[in-house]
Amino acid sequence: MKTVILNADDFGVSIPVNAAIEQAHRDGILTTTSLMVTGEACADAVARTRTMPQLGVGLHIALAEVPPALPPERIPDLVDSSGMFRIEALGTSLAILLRPSVRRQLTAEIEAQFRLFAATGLPLDHVDSHKHMHMHPAIASVVIAVGQRFGMRAGRAPVEPRAVLRKVEPVKGVDIAGPFARRVRTKLRRAGMKAPDHVFGLAWSGAMTPDRLRGILRHLPDGVSEIYLHPATGDYALAAPGYRYQEELAALLDPVAREIIVRGGIRLARFADL
Repeated sequence: MKTVILNADDFGVSIPVNAAIEQAHRDGILTTTSLMVTGEACADAVARTRTMPQLGVGLHIALAEVPPALPPERIPDLVDSSGMFRIEALGTSLAILLRPSVRRQLTAEIEAQFRLFAATGLPLDHVDSHKHMHMHPAIASVVIAVGQRFGMRAGRAPVEPRAVLRKVEPVKGVDIAGPFARRVRTKLRRAGMKAPDHVFGLAWSGAMTPDRLRGILRHLPDGVSEIYLHPATGDYALAAPGYRYQEELAALLDPVAREIIVRGGIRLARFADL
């Protein structure tokens, strides 16, 4: 049996993203989304969600680009002089591994983001992270440990089958995330949490066009697959250079993609349905 979760990342980062996610769920095939609880449009995202009870909403843990949930003085080793995250820096990444005091700060920040999500009153459909920062082994362990206390039952491990992508079009580059993703999937499952068998969106991040989405759906492997996208109705302050946001929205609204799902007997699902 083939099951697919269609997820949109970055809910709450901006109004153009929120509007696209609402449209993709109401008029398209989007089943879930991942909420940035410190995004500037988080309140708008939550308000929209209350009118869409079938949309599964998860926590998109954000440790880059958006502000932290905690005051900077609570997490001094994780932020720069302006109070913004610097976890992507090699020195900070190593410090998380080597220094217990830094891991305690990380744990406090992740817990604060879980608390903000819980405060919305929304059921927690799943957990993932901005820029897949939970592929860092220490961050993954913290997310799972904290998540267990907040009812986390499912998460993303971006194990992307390149053989499927190659049936759609040639794929460039090396899958450096694969070994880390497989470890995270193992950790999630050992903790009693659900993780899809396959995840699509990494190789074509920001470029999941209608043709590519159709191709993946036509060659969808057996089991549970997640396909994640980044739809938006237009540019916004934190938009990534080169991302084709409106094309990704078009992919989720594509009637041909819906037809492939119906004709292929593919089950559309949320993480909570697994």
